[in-house]
Amino acid sequence: MAALVLVTRVGCCLCEGLEEKLRAAGVSFEAVDVDRDPQLLARFDLEVPVLLDRSTGAERVLPRVSPRLGAPQLALWLAQQGVQ
Repeated sequence: MAALVLVTRVGCCLCEGLEEKLRAAGVSFEAVDVDRDPQLLARFDLEVPVLLDRSTGAERVLPRVSPRLGAPQLALWLAQQGVQ
């Protein structure tokens, strides 16, 4: 299980943009489709994309990421959140 989880949805442009930026920043993460997990769907249906930090063993929902951040700024933001 990855320390960083991207809760995403097929066809969501915000989700696809965040996934692309995470890859460009070289961030290791696991993408999980919200529509394939009933528990995640109940929690985050209309809120995707959502980033979950599981690095401490507990799950923490990170604040929403601005879609305007580029990959370098996203990496810095994640570091400020204590991820990576």
